[in-house]
Amino acid sequence: MADNSLSEAEARENRQVCAAHGTAYVRLPANPWTVKSPSRSHGAALNWMWQNVLKPAAPAAFGFLDQDLFPTQPCDPFEPLQDVAFYGDLRRAGARWYLWAGYCFFRFDAVARKPLDFGLDWFAGLDTGGANWEVLYRNVDPNALPQRPITAFAALPGVGLRQAYCEWRGSWLHEVGLDGDPSLKAKKREAVLRLLEPALQAAPRSARQ
Repeated sequence: MADNSLSEAEARENRQVCAAHGTAYVRLPANPWTVKSPSRSHGAALNWMWQNVLKPAAPAAFGFLDQDLFPTQPCDPFEPLQDVAFYGDLRRAGARWYLWAGYCFFRFDAVARKPLDFGLDWFAGLDTGGANWEVLYRNVDPNALPQRPITAFAALPGVGLRQAYCEWRGSWLHEVGLDGDPSLKAKKREAVLRLLEPALQAAPRSARQ
């Protein structure tokens, strides 16, 4: 986990959860964009991980996942990289496109020598990850990349879509924590946990502890 939390209390809790599950944990350095611009903060965090962790480690493949995106069925998100250099959930801005920073995967040997920038290109309408358009995406046909269906829904009955916005991305549930009515956040979280309960019950006991 790469932790870009606002507070040390949140970071401490995340560190404890990772330790309990044997998951690697990295506390990211102070980010000047954290309060001012979530998208720029996200991009800066991904760039720090790329430069300081992933490039030195040189893994066979790597990817980025949002913290509020949950698989509900067994899944190997790296499997498609057997056929393509990178893939993820596409976003488009006019004639340009990019991979959503919340779900994107890359073969290291295909991108290691490129000047990657996981920041945004706001003036071109490209959010976090979009700054890779020039160096990575512009010469690739997006229709050649594997895709999954994305369905928006309201997590709470009788509430408008934008008030309790969530998504099914294939079999992955996206809470979309930054969207919706802030006054409904707690109820929305309860609804998301209910949707995740079957998957949590089916998981091995060691993964639930």
